Amino acid sequence: MMQSHSEFEPQKLVENQIQEIQNKLGKERALVAVSGGVDSSTCAALVYRAIGNNLLCVILDDAFMREGEPEKVANLLAQPPLNLPMKILNVQERFLAEMKGLRDAEEKRKVFRETFYRILSETAKHEGIRYLVQGTILADILETAGGVKTQHNVLSQIGISTEERYGFQLVEPLKTLFKSQVREVARYIGLPKEIAERQPFPGPGLSVRAVGEIRRDKLESLKKATAIVEDKLLEHEPSQYFAVIIDNLEKPHGIQTLKIERLSTEFLHVPSSQVSASLFEDKATGVKKGKRVYGEISTLKVLTSKGDIQQPTLQNLIDLQSKILDENPLVARVFYTIQEKSPKQPYVIAIRAVKTKDFLTAKVADIPWSTLNNIGEEVLAACNNVSAVYYDVTPKPTATIEME
Repeated sequence: MMQSHSEFEPQKLVENQIQEIQNKLGKERALVAVSGGVDSSTCAALVYRAIGNNLLCVILDDAFMREGEPEKVANLLAQPPLNLPMKILNVQERFLAEMKGLRDAEEKRKVFRETFYRILSETAKHEGIRYLVQGTILADILETAGGVKTQHNVLSQIGISTEERYGFQLVEPLKTLFKSQVREVARYIGLPKEIAERQPFPGPGLSVRAVGEIRRDKLESLKKATAIVEDKLLEHEPSQYFAVIIDNLEKPHGIQTLKIERLSTEFLHVPSSQVSASLFEDKATGVKKGKRVYGEISTLKVLTSKGDIQQPTLQNLIDLQSKILDENPLVARVFYTIQEKSPKQPYVIAIRAVKTKDFLTAKVADIPWSTLNNIGEEVLAACNNVSAVYYDVTPKPTATIEME
């Protein structure tokens, strides 16, 4: 049964789960896929307390982790005080081949999920293991069941029999907990701070932050931008912050973009000649009336009379995006321009930073313009194939926290 935040006791949760896991598994071995995120790492550490070396921890190096991350995570978790038995499986080529050419966000998530579990199924069979442990949390289940998006680790809750399909039974010790409660458990059982306080990272990794088709050069630029964004935003302490990359392909300038430009001109009291908007060909996820929608991404740029990019207050931008979305129901997100360069390159980068308690709703983080400009400069310098950097000024709802 789910506990409220105020009455939650991590010690009691750990003791109960250790007992439950021991009762369920006995002397059987179990497999857990660890990403280095707080959910899977906490789960692995908790189950290791229950069954010791009967637990095999694997990291799937799927091409969608941050630069050097598989090795870093494996080293961190294998060290005292955790001493987890770690193994890295290099499966990059298999994931890239399976997801080649896919553009639709939900299709990518489903193919990722199937590939992910097929590999774990093969690993479990090879090792003679019948149990898979995973760090599913309450928000994952609620979002999948509510139709917001397919969380790759939600299976039995949506009617997938893991035993029939993949040959293993699931063990999910954290499925009644919110993210903040998982962090309490992580701290209680002694996870290093860099994991206990680590930024949430989607199960499908950077594949959902590379909007549209996944390509190697696109992933490489995203990894560079991710390192810059995470470094520069750390001191501002948003609940979650990251970079996304999008193909720099825009729809023809039409009635919808003209409406957005006219609305922005009136709202910000600037001449129409200083305002420009566009819509990308690729779309992103949003949330309307509790359901997942797939909507347009609008960009907006407003210049000063001197030709520099205007820097409105965050509240102004949020109020403006709210009006844009109200008058344009097909739009799911608004990106405001931070910096750009010529000539036009194949990709653009957007920064996402939010404040949230439960990840079911989220506000846009108020990041100083000096920091945003600094990020913009570094990203454009580091990524030759990127020609603009934006800030996503859409709260949740109406946008999901991740792009896909």
